[in-house]
Amino acid sequence: MAEPVTEKATVELTIDGKRVRAEQGEKILWAALAEGIAIPHLCAIKEAEPPLGTCRLCLVEVEGQGVVASCVESVREGMVVHTDGERAVALRRRAMELLLADHPLECKDCPKKGKCDFLQLSIAMKVKRPKNYRPFPREELPVDASHPRIIFDPNKCIRCGRCVWVCKERVGEVPFDFIQKGYEMRLTTFMDKPLGESDCTGCGECVEVCPVAALCFKEGG
Repeated sequence: MAEPVTEKATVELTIDGKRVRAEQGEKILWAALAEGIAIPHLCAIKEAEPPLGTCRLCLVEVEGQGVVASCVESVREGMVVHTDGERAVALRRRAMELLLADHPLECKDCPKKGKCDFLQLSIAMKVKRPKNYRPFPREELPVDASHPRIIFDPNKCIRCGRCVWVCKERVGEVPFDFIQKGYEMRLTTFMDKPLGESDCTGCGECVEVCPVAALCFKEGG
């Protein structure tokens, strides 16, 4: 005999003046998106636990609490959320400006031209590459085309962590991870070996979740 389905507890909160019901423990971001309330985000993966919380583009304001990352903060009964709060919007814009300032904007020749989540989001947020920032010191790293199916360009990586999570948690491989800290942090392969010498099977899950062209399929791949 099948066990009865237990209904999950829900809470009621308010997002931008709209009353919303969401499962207890759900993150603000997913509760808002389910109701058609847009919150910009790049790094978020719903299944990721703990949440990645790296891009800082999903910041919102919670009354009595202040600015929080909506992909990390869980909903609570009676919570009041403002996605368009002045401080949250300003911080989101600054986060996007920093990402744009550190990203090689070679859009005309980019393999993801027309399909770049990062560029599309910057346009939706009406944020352009800042002209008043000092150039970030960059070390141009070689593009890795050693894999028969996938090209890895570490220079385009925005360090969202989506590929690391999907390879490890969904596929069960660990071809990628981050090394170093702060601004020096970068994505690389295990032991810094060419991707073609790693345990990558070429399933393409990492390419599918990459919001930029750091990971792309080769032509015909």
